[in-house]
Amino acid sequence: MANPKKEEKKSITSQAYEERGIHESILKLIESYGGSPDANLIEEMIKTVLKLVEDQTNRGDLKILNTTLKELRYAFKVFSAYRPIRKVSVFGSARIREGESIYQQAADFSQQITQLGFMVITGAGDGIMKASQGGAGREKSFGVKIRLPFEQFPNEFIVNDPKLITFKYFFTRKLVFVKETDAIVIFPGGFGTHDEAFESLTLIQTGKAKPFPLVFIDRSGGTHWHQWLEYVEKYLLKPQLISPDDLSLFKVTDSVDEAVREIITFYRSYHSSRFVNGQLIIRLTHPIDDDTLDLLNRCFGSMLTEGKIERSDPLPDEADELELLHLPRLALWFNRKDFGKLRQMIDLINSIEP
Repeated sequence: MANPKKEEKKSITSQAYEERGIHESILKLIESYGGSPDANLIEEMIKTVLKLVEDQTNRGDLKILNTTLKELRYAFKVFSAYRPIRKVSVFGSARIREGESIYQQAADFSQQITQLGFMVITGAGDGIMKASQGGAGREKSFGVKIRLPFEQFPNEFIVNDPKLITFKYFFTRKLVFVKETDAIVIFPGGFGTHDEAFESLTLIQTGKAKPFPLVFIDRSGGTHWHQWLEYVEKYLLKPQLISPDDLSLFKVTDSVDEAVREIITFYRSYHSSRFVNGQLIIRLTHPIDDDTLDLLNRCFGSMLTEGKIERSDPLPDEADELELLHLPRLALWFNRKDFGKLRQMIDLINSIEP
């Protein structure tokens, strides 16, 4: 008579051998492509794909996953060579015509910001996108184009450029817009522009995007975004659907110079940040003195879950960013909730003379 416990043990042992064999086969496959220091993550991705076979995933779902992976892989490859350069994503209507004042404002903004060392990312179409890429010039432009049922041709300033990327899905395109940028500027536009604006705000407000400047630029003397701000204050802030601190996450202006200044000032002392084992590490362009550190703790201690805002050396888990290890740091146990206050703290740091 068969022993159920022995059979179960034999089954578990066989499964372990099988998984070990798959593990070794995947590692050999990775090595055959040149190897990777992150082979464990690539192995996990391959195993996830193989689970689609177990799940008998239907062809439609497979096509979505396949296209998504291919689009993101290619986009990451294109942007990887330009990662050290800061970038601004520019949103706005494709229906704005040359000769309109806002068209010239978009061109002027991109010309000014690229002269200060930035590159621009647009949707590669007409209107604000064309104006912005015209102001920036081909060498300092990325085009992130969407494939639509009606053909949308890239504008003359980015067509046939290797930095032009075409996406089938809006969600992968928007991910790249936000992931690869260091600031977002939004000119007047329709449904698509408002979708991009609110999603960008949501990502910053919830901490799903890194802190960065978000600027709404109106026509000179215009009311498009100023009336939008009135709506936000009346219908979102007043009934407490958002926090007063959330208004610190963005700026509304009709001045190109003020928009440029907002972006440049944000990176005056603040450099970048990341979470390491639950702790927020803020990298600075120069160290802060004791008085400033005391001021930060007095003003922003309420957004910590424990301890104080303190100076820090680079943590071991930051060793993958060698080019940033020389920067002075602040470490804090941020509550991951008060991102409006966090922006206010960054603004305060930037306002103090080094």
